[in-house]
Amino acid sequence: MSDQTNDRKIEHIRAIEKDPLTDRDGRFFDQIQLCHRALPDRALDQIDTSVEFLGKKLSFPLLISSMTGGDHSLINTINRNLAEAAERTGVALAVGSQRVMFTQPSARESFDLRAYAPTTVLLGNIGAVQLNYGFSIEQCQQAVDVLAADGLYLHLNPLQEAVQPEGDTDFIGLQAKIAAVAAQLKQPVLLKEVGAGLSPADIEAGIAAGIQWFDLAGCGGTSWSRIEHHRSEHHGDDLGICFQDWGIPTPQALKLAQPYQNSAAFIASGGLRDGIDMVKSVILGASLCGMAAPFLKPAMESADSVVRVIEQRRREFTTAMFLLGMPDVNSLFMNRALILGER
Repeated sequence: MSDQTNDRKIEHIRAIEKDPLTDRDGRFFDQIQLCHRALPDRALDQIDTSVEFLGKKLSFPLLISSMTGGDHSLINTINRNLAEAAERTGVALAVGSQRVMFTQPSARESFDLRAYAPTTVLLGNIGAVQLNYGFSIEQCQQAVDVLAADGLYLHLNPLQEAVQPEGDTDFIGLQAKIAAVAAQLKQPVLLKEVGAGLSPADIEAGIAAGIQWFDLAGCGGTSWSRIEHHRSEHHGDDLGICFQDWGIPTPQALKLAQPYQNSAAFIASGGLRDGIDMVKSVILGASLCGMAAPFLKPAMESADSVVRVIEQRRREFTTAMFLLGMPDVNSLFMNRALILGER
């Protein structure tokens, strides 16, 4: 079978390395100002940042978002370092698209991570559009099983597929197929975008399909449209540049999702930079916060390097809670009184 999917994984990493503008650095969360408390009436060392996700306790609401996977020593190093760091710090980890392991069986090793993260939350990942290209519940279950995952992302990436030279762009009838997977898979199915955001119509379709968790993954961070541009630029195609900032900014996506809080839970990802952005996300209705770009370079180095970045984010998150006078994450959630204003 073709190894084109496997090669693409390394091409993505190299594009990110050579082009810093693949990180769009939207800073949309900077428009939100929080109300500082000079008398927080709290002790910093007593702030409780823990949350529960898919039946497991996390040290704070961080998910290392999907990045990569495939048959390459660098990819194996990245994923193992991420898994080990996630376990040591008590945060969740989602792997990159597992489609590659069905075209390149040797890529399965890059997803066999439970030995490195025996207790924390791990999420598998399959492109939902692949359900229109021959994938079924069997492949979805295999993706979960190789990882011994706690749940499965079905990711939605119409922009990325449209820009890819070899993209799969038939998204017709996916709601029914997503519903079938959600009903049959042994583990929970989570629906996510990859950097352009989920609209209210998308959330409603997902809820109707039986989905309870949504990763909004708005624009403002890594642009997969721009990354794919680097794979097609030798053809003189600038479509990826044209659409590099397309989508719903993550703070706006969170606001659009608020009417559905009684029916679903939401993960904020896409352009989150630090613990302050995480706090703002929880205030806007996120139950968990995803980040990817800050961990890629450290993951190429060592698990210790990833741990250092995670611990920095935890200190930022804890300090922001302290300065708002909030004792635990539940007190932050949907607490719009903490918002002083928006620029």
